[in-house]
Amino acid sequence: MKKTLYSLTLSEDVVRAVDAMAHQMGMSRSGLVNQILADYVSVTTPERHINQVFQAIQALVAPGRELVPFFTPNSATMSLKSSLMYKYRPTVKYEVELTPEGEKLGELTVIFRTQSESLLSAMADFFRLWVRVENTYLAPELGVRLECALYDGKFVRPIAMPRRTVSPEELAEAISGYVQLFDRLLKGRLSGEYGASDVEREYRQDLARRAVLI
Repeated sequence: MKKTLYSLTLSEDVVRAVDAMAHQMGMSRSGLVNQILADYVSVTTPERHINQVFQAIQALVAPGRELVPFFTPNSATMSLKSSLMYKYRPTVKYEVELTPEGEKLGELTVIFRTQSESLLSAMADFFRLWVRVENTYLAPELGVRLECALYDGKFVRPIAMPRRTVSPEELAEAISGYVQLFDRLLKGRLSGEYGASDVEREYRQDLARRAVLI
């Protein structure tokens, strides 16, 4: 949603109250004024839309306890933490950033912190497998190749723009389902429960059930 600079004349008491509220909410003065006016005239801002998506993701994943969600209202990013069944139970953090731009809705960043060379190697192998599977089965459906990156303990995957208009709840279901699938297959591969062909099979079966492709 395009933003334009406007000049408003406001009373000092109103400005002080707005500034205090903006500080409490972690927003700028202009951001809060924009949101207040948008609510008053029933316009959903991108920031409000993202909040709705993140709130819905939180509601969807929290009961399962495999992923621990966290987000700050009015932020474009939320995180979901997961523990691997591995020595010392290292954690993996999934960061979802929503910043609609062109064909991309945002990015999913998988952040892993470990000193184990064997675990790093196994995770890198899984990420490469994942990219191959996605570009084999999902990319043709999206009409665009998924350009992912692996560096400095991070795996970055673009979140594609849905091909149709979706509600915050539908988008939340698509994102949370995708992260849950990724997390489940990552753990299964690292534990030895799944081979490469099993990961591919599980991915294809899940893809056939997805209502929204991202």
